Amino acid sequence: MQTPTLRDVADAAGVHPATASRALNPATRGLVNADTARRVIKVAESLGYRPNPIARGLKTAKSGTVGLVIPDLTNPLFPPIVRGIEDVLEPAGYSGLIVNTDNDPGRERAQIEQLRSRQVEGLIIATALLDHPLLAQLRREGVLMVMVNRRPDGIDVPSITPDDATGVELAVRHLADLGHRRIAHLAGPLQTSTGLVRARAFRSAIRDRGLDDDPDLVEVCTYWSEEAGAVGLRTLLDRGTEFTAVVAGNDLIALGCYDVFAERGIDCPSEISVVGFNDMPFLDKLRPPLTTIAIPHQQIGAEAARLLLDAIADPARPARSVLLPLSLVVRGSTAPPR
Repeated sequence: MQTPTLRDVADAAGVHPATASRALNPATRGLVNADTARRVIKVAESLGYRPNPIARGLKTAKSGTVGLVIPDLTNPLFPPIVRGIEDVLEPAGYSGLIVNTDNDPGRERAQIEQLRSRQVEGLIIATALLDHPLLAQLRREGVLMVMVNRRPDGIDVPSITPDDATGVELAVRHLADLGHRRIAHLAGPLQTSTGLVRARAFRSAIRDRGLDDDPDLVEVCTYWSEEAGAVGLRTLLDRGTEFTAVVAGNDLIALGCYDVFAERGIDCPSEISVVGFNDMPFLDKLRPPLTTIAIPHQQIGAEAARLLLDAIADPARPARSVLLPLSLVVRGSTAPPR
C-alpha cells in the first residue's frame, strides 16, 4: 500500500492541504476551526497518516526539536526534570532529543555538534561546570540556550535554578535547632557551580548561627556519587574529626554515608544525623528515611522548556532567570545529638 500523503488527508477531509497541515500541527492547530481540526485528525488517523518532520523542516526551516544536554542520566535528579521538559514541549508541537555527556567536555562538544547537525531549534543544557568555554562559543554563534541548575557568569542566556543557598541554610538551621553544634559538610565537586554554591552557603550558615566553624568539618567529594560520599565520610572519621551531624552535598553523597554507617556500626541518627539534598525518589524507603532538601524537579524542567520556547518565538527577547524555592523534608535521619 502507498503511504498516505498530506494531500490525501486534505482531500478526504474536504479541506485545503495548508489547512490540514495546520490542523495536524499542535503549534498551529489553534488557527483552525475546532470542528475542522477534529475532522482532519480523525481522517488522518483512519488513513494511517504520519507527518514527515523532515519535509516539514525543509519547508518551514523549523525542525520541531530541541536538544536536552544531560551530564549524567544515571543521576536520579535528571529524569523528572526531563519529564517536566517533555510535558511542556509536547503540547507545543516540539520533541526533545536527549544526549548524555558523562560530565566529559569533549563528549559534550561532540554531542552538541550532533544535535546542531540535526537542526535542533535550541538547547536545554543541564551542566554545572564552572569552566565552560563552549557556552560562550555557542552564544556567539547565536544558538538559543536555556541553562538548568546554574546561572552562568558572563553569558547572557536564560536560566532556571533552585535556590541552593537557602536550601543549605534550611538544612543547617534544622540541625542547629535540634542542638547540633559541630556539623560536617560533604561537599560536591567544587569545579561545579552547584558544589561551590552549596559549600559557600554551608560556611555562611554555620557562621551566621555561631556554630563551630572548623575547616576540618568540610570534606570535598570528587563526584556526585554514593561511592564518593562514602570515601568522604571515611576521611572525616579516620582523621578523628568530631561531629554529630552531616549536611551532604546531594542525596547520592548521603547514601554513601549510610554505607559507612553499616560497615562501621554507627547508628543514625542517634550517633550521627544526616541531611541530603534533592529529595530523589525512594528516600522514604531507607532505614532510617532520609531527611533532605526537596527540589521541584518537574517544575524546573517545565520552566526551562517555557523559557526556551519563548526564546524560539522571540530570539530578541531579553534573557531572564528564574530562581525556584526549596523546602525541607524532615524524616528519620535527623535527631538531637546524644
